Amino acid sequence: MKLDASKICFGLSEDLDRDSLEIFLQLGGQPQFASTFAKRLSSEEIIDFTDHFMKLLRNHLSEKEYHELFLNDPNHHHDHKE
Repeated sequence: MKLDASKICFGLSEDLDRDSLEIFLQLGGQPQFASTFAKRLSSEEIIDFTDHFMKLLRNHLSEKEYHELFLNDPNHHHDHKE
């Protein structure tokens, strides 16, 4: 999917919301944007943002998906110590 911010539109249909969110997240992941935005957030805003984002990740991704898709670590093997 080509990143086209003009295609972002929320609230009209679930499919359009999903497509728009995909573009939105990809735009947010661009290094220059991420660096600029992160430098402008307060500590409280950073904690709030990461808490909400991590909650969504935990709710919607398995541990394997989290490591493979989000952390880009396809070889991660989590050993549980008992």
